[in-house]
Amino acid sequence: SSASDVEKSQQYDGKNMALFEEEMDNSPMVSSILSSLANYSNLPQGSKEHEEAENEEGAAPSKKKPAVKAPSLGTLMGVYLPCIQNIFGVILFLRMTWMVGIGGVFGSFIIVFMCCSTTMLTAISMSAIATNGVVPAGGSYYMISRSLGPEFGGAVGICFYLGTTFAGAMYILGAIELLLIYILPQAAMLNNMRVYGTIVLSFMATVVFVGVKYVNKLALVFLACVILSILAVYAGVIKTAFEPPVFPVCILGNRTLISKGFDVCAKVIERDNGTVTTKLWKIFCDSEFLNATCDEYFANNNVSEIQGIPGVSSGILAENLFGYYLEKGDFLEKRGISAMQDPDAPITNSNRYVLADITSFFTLLVGIYFPSVTGIMAGSNRSGDLRDAQKSIPIGTIAAITTTSIVYMSAVVLFGACIEGVVLRDKFGEGVDGNLVIGTLAWPSPWVIVIGSFFSTCGAGLQSLTGAPRLLQAISRDSVIPFLKVFGHGKANGEPTWALLLTASICEIGIIIASLDAVAPILSMFFLMCYMFVNLACALQTLLRTPNWRPRFKFYHWALSFLGMSLCLSLMFICSWYYAIVAMVIATCIYKYIEFAGAEKEWGDGIRGISLSAARFALMRLEEGPPHTKNWRPQIMVLVSMDSEQNVEQPRLLSLTNQLKAGKGLTIVGTSVVGTFLNNHAEAQKADQVSTTEKVKGFSQVVISSNLRDGTSHLIQVGGLGGLKHNTVLVSWPRTWKQAEDNLRFRNFIEVVRETTAASMALLVPKNIAAYPSNGERFTEGHIDVWWIVHDGGMLMLLPFLLRQHKVWRKCKMRIFTVAQMDDNSIQMKKDLITFLYHLRIDAEVEVVEMHDSDISAYTYEKTLVMEQRSQILKQISNDATCVLYCTPVCPVRNQSNVRRMHTALRLNEVIMKKSKEAKLVLLNMPGPPKNRMGEENYMEFLEVLTEGLNRVLLVRGGGREVITIYS
Repeated sequence: SSASDVEKSQQYDGKNMALFEEEMDNSPMVSSILSSLANYSNLPQGSKEHEEAENEEGAAPSKKKPAVKAPSLGTLMGVYLPCIQNIFGVILFLRMTWMVGIGGVFGSFIIVFMCCSTTMLTAISMSAIATNGVVPAGGSYYMISRSLGPEFGGAVGICFYLGTTFAGAMYILGAIELLLIYILPQAAMLNNMRVYGTIVLSFMATVVFVGVKYVNKLALVFLACVILSILAVYAGVIKTAFEPPVFPVCILGNRTLISKGFDVCAKVIERDNGTVTTKLWKIFCDSEFLNATCDEYFANNNVSEIQGIPGVSSGILAENLFGYYLEKGDFLEKRGISAMQDPDAPITNSNRYVLADITSFFTLLVGIYFPSVTGIMAGSNRSGDLRDAQKSIPIGTIAAITTTSIVYMSAVVLFGACIEGVVLRDKFGEGVDGNLVIGTLAWPSPWVIVIGSFFSTCGAGLQSLTGAPRLLQAISRDSVIPFLKVFGHGKANGEPTWALLLTASICEIGIIIASLDAVAPILSMFFLMCYMFVNLACALQTLLRTPNWRPRFKFYHWALSFLGMSLCLSLMFICSWYYAIVAMVIATCIYKYIEFAGAEKEWGDGIRGISLSAARFALMRLEEGPPHTKNWRPQIMVLVSMDSEQNVEQPRLLSLTNQLKAGKGLTIVGTSVVGTFLNNHAEAQKADQVSTTEKVKGFSQVVISSNLRDGTSHLIQVGGLGGLKHNTVLVSWPRTWKQAEDNLRFRNFIEVVRETTAASMALLVPKNIAAYPSNGERFTEGHIDVWWIVHDGGMLMLLPFLLRQHKVWRKCKMRIFTVAQMDDNSIQMKKDLITFLYHLRIDAEVEVVEMHDSDISAYTYEKTLVMEQRSQILKQISNDATCVLYCTPVCPVRNQSNVRRMHTALRLNEVIMKKSKEAKLVLLNMPGPPKNRMGEENYMEFLEVLTEGLNRVLLVRGGGREVITIYS
């Protein structure tokens, strides 16, 4: 070693490190490790572990890994544009105008404002989490699972996954709606949504399977489509101020007519000096002549033509300010026009009018609109590709949300200010020649929007189908949810094949629902759930002040996160309370499943922090005073000894503790190791694992001391913490105390008895512990006998009650024996005892045993003599050798008190043997140790005599306070 020391001193010579050179192996110099700390690899923990595992499984380690390309995306390309593309979507083009028409400008503005504030608050929380440390690839799932723990992470990850998958279904449905209603109306057929939807889904899944790189290349094209479409709408709005487009809507009375099937919006026209009926007349009358019988409503009301898009300056805004909710099948009626209508007349020719296709109400609009603000995680999901994730994610996400919110809010006002109400409420543009309503506003042509929105919707669908399987793969690779393991594998290049299959199948469910308005709320739920947990994670970390919580992004506050969280929760129930409950049940099931079956992960998450804070708070509350008798339960310190292999010598002691734990109290397994802390530390650490290896629900405490006596004493003194201290000590009877070499052991035992008495703790001493049942055994019958000789707090009553809560002892009956003296009225005693037990609510048989005075037998004298002789010899052995040479053997003094004690012990043993020989367990009061140290061996002998011949005995010593009460 001297050679290595010299080597070391040379190695660090001149580096001013002489003081530290001893520790250089495990604490390297800062200068040598700084570069590796700064160039932290951007792989997530999960995938790193996964890769290492894969390599170990059998891939040749000699294969060189391809050089990892440094992440290169900035804020604009990496976060801002992906977020914008994900946020603007199908709802803006297909449902926004309808929402303004139904909810009114005020109502729609409130909805947009609520949803946008929710996402903004979530983005603030997310930025705080994302800038707290290096964000690995994997985005939101990693952020939540690393800050809230695997259970929440898994639950939220699955919610986010389901949300993204249903988003894919919604985009596909939107694309099909655009295709069938506005692009190729002639291709329509029955169940067309489902058929075409399935075809498009299969096609998209194939594209994703073949190569994601194509999807990413196309992303910019799709984004360009979205931006062009939105600009076209704004251009159109500006144009309506100067020259509104000619966009006639035909109205009969105040009902909007479907524009197909007639050319002129009039009943008759003048032609060649005559009045000729129009196609519209033929629709409502039985012939084309002026004297034909016509539909009553048609005959009574005039046909008028109104401008569909009066323009910004027309003042139509005032008419569209307030909501106009419709029942399914209602006519789309123009406000402010009176119509002649007989309320009792049957409705005829209803297929000629534009009708409402669903019943609308405020909360429905919220559910349908919310998906158009989701997509804020798009940037953080690409965290692996960003040059500086900590800077880009907050700036990019918040900028994108601001931009989209401004667009949405202005759109609500502008639609209300430009377009006639009946046109807005016309969801599928039936009254305006089947045009897309938002398209009618666009400049230069409606096709800009139709084609643009079709491509952007397809693009968003493809994005969802690429994103969702990756998220599922990340979750399954973390192996928090065991049954998802199979979805972690993919193609050789890491593409998640199985996950893609599952995603496509779930997506198909959404397509079978076949209605955009029904799928939107489902996806709102899952996204809201996810956002709620992001806010919760941020609020918790801030409030718990975890030392590791120091985000680079400073503009967050726990109150904002809580506001975001409550907004998410409220929106969930506003959208649809039953979906909300279903989503919560799904999340709870996943949470419980991970807790029950998932992998143990130590991610230093916030939930651990909560447990710590809660434990500290509870302990501080417990400190306030000793528990009330009603709350008293045995908090047990079990003193166990270890053999040379560090295994428990008497494991049945731990079984007994477990059986007594029906009181759900505390268990501390105390072990004393002889030696010094520096030398025996490893041994102590091994002994500290006892509670885990023996499956005890409790804590273990190990003390290293120069001798066992002190070690045990320290354990009894310092076990527990604050109000969570033990009040009962469980120690086994020293079996071999009569052998001279075990002299020390029984003296230690008696000291434990003395110390527990001094500390007012209860003491339980099981004798013949090896005969006690293990936790797996069951007694089908038998008795637990209690011999209640002196009263010390009711411990004797409580223990059998607790034991009988455990399945081992459940079938045993309880019997209580008490001893009556000559002058006691045993009949009255029995009555009183029965009443007392009745009040204690304990079921037991009662027996009073009469002990008659009898003369002390010769046998008693003999036993006492033998005992005194033995103790005498023991003393001589323990004194030093000189005394042995010179001391004359003393003739045993027949100490009268010893004789009396021996007499009692023999008599009691005789009575107990008579009554309780067959009992499964006998509990009896343990007499206190002698005041002077001279009579310790005699004390052990008395206890031996008292319990002789009994199979299982539990000697009980109360702690001097009442532990059982008759009061509720």
